[in-house]
Amino acid sequence: MTSAADPRLRRPSWAGRNYSLLTAAAFVTGLGANGALIAAAFAVLEAGGDGGDVGLVAAARTLPLVLFLLIGGAVADRLPRHRVMVAANALNCVSQAAFAALVLTGEPRLWQMMLLTALGGTGQAFFSPAAEGMLMSSVRGEQAGRAFAVFRMAMQGAGLGGAALGGAMVAVIGPGWVLAADAAAFAVAGSLRAFLDVGHIPVRERGGGLPADLREGWHEFSGRPWLWGVVLQFSIANAVVGAADAVYGPLVARDHLGGAGPWGLALGFFGAGTVAGALLMTRWKPRRLLFVGTLCVFPLALPSAALAVPVPVGLLCAVMFLTGVTLEVFGVSWMTALHQEIPEEKLSRVSAYDWFGSVALVPLATALAGPSESLFGRTASLWGCAVLVVVVTAAVLCVPDVRRLTRRTKPVAGRRAAAAPAGPLPGTLPDRAAPAPAKPDGGTGALG
Repeated sequence: MTSAADPRLRRPSWAGRNYSLLTAAAFVTGLGANGALIAAAFAVLEAGGDGGDVGLVAAARTLPLVLFLLIGGAVADRLPRHRVMVAANALNCVSQAAFAALVLTGEPRLWQMMLLTALGGTGQAFFSPAAEGMLMSSVRGEQAGRAFAVFRMAMQGAGLGGAALGGAMVAVIGPGWVLAADAAAFAVAGSLRAFLDVGHIPVRERGGGLPADLREGWHEFSGRPWLWGVVLQFSIANAVVGAADAVYGPLVARDHLGGAGPWGLALGFFGAGTVAGALLMTRWKPRRLLFVGTLCVFPLALPSAALAVPVPVGLLCAVMFLTGVTLEVFGVSWMTALHQEIPEEKLSRVSAYDWFGSVALVPLATALAGPSESLFGRTASLWGCAVLVVVVTAAVLCVPDVRRLTRRTKPVAGRRAAAAPAGPLPGTLPDRAAPAPAKPDGGTGALG
């Protein structure tokens, strides 16, 4: 019989109370959200909508996310971050529950679905910067990369189960019950996050108000070429991949792959790939974080190309798995770079600019996905998505700091962005955003 004091049962030193609560909550919301993504698309199609309507509903979620992200980041650096997260989870719970009720009790109208998904996007705008800042403040020192990898492994593991289970549930019992399960997941996650401890975070001075906070965050963001370069890259990559996943993927699945089940299986293989990638990053610590991470973004073009052909389900699953592995290498690298370079008191604001840039074009891309299909055809539109991912990823490698940023064992404390040199950063620098969005955290990198 194993003793309770057995060292094998102890949590690692970097897995403290906050970290454990955040990981558990992200796992719960990951299960619900990945199934709900499929359910929302098929709810629109079952209500008589077409590809353009699917794109409009997806855009309705992302538009308020873009509009309120910067405010959400400033609020999260002023108020206790866990309270912002709980309030946002409550809003997401209510909006998804209402969406589920509409689908289960009748034929939802397009404007109703757009309104409810817009409320969900508003909650996400306040949640994401607070969550990213809270996670990064919960880990310390040279084990940060491993901590982020384990966190993302749990989150992506939930994505694996959620996507596969969600696709199967949509096929068997319909999208309404999947949306209801997502609402319950938000309620559970919000309850866990209510127990987070923010006593270790110094009280922030009020300063000059919200505009001053936004300006300070902008200076921190714009003074780092590696930061805004990667965010600009993903502003385009996330837009085209978001359109492919949210609009074209379900349509290709319906017309060529057999419906929601196979598409959910393919998304599940992507989730399996991200779990494998996160597991890899618990052991691998590339010195040039962003250079290695950016090279691993090129395979993000493969799923769009596979859907353009379209390839059989088995090959699509293999492509999605490979993409998940490589994208997760970038995800952990990105989070580690932010953790070591950005002062703690500015994490949420910088995260907000990261998320803002990463999702700013997604509403436009998803809204235009239907018209683009009508004008150019679905196949040509998907090939265009793949080409754009390759072009912008190659372009960001031209930024010197992306190639030179290297890993340190301790994060920078209080250094101003303007002090960052154009060459290798002090201490010789690297180790990342999500749907989730292409960047595994939501921003360049999504938290659930």
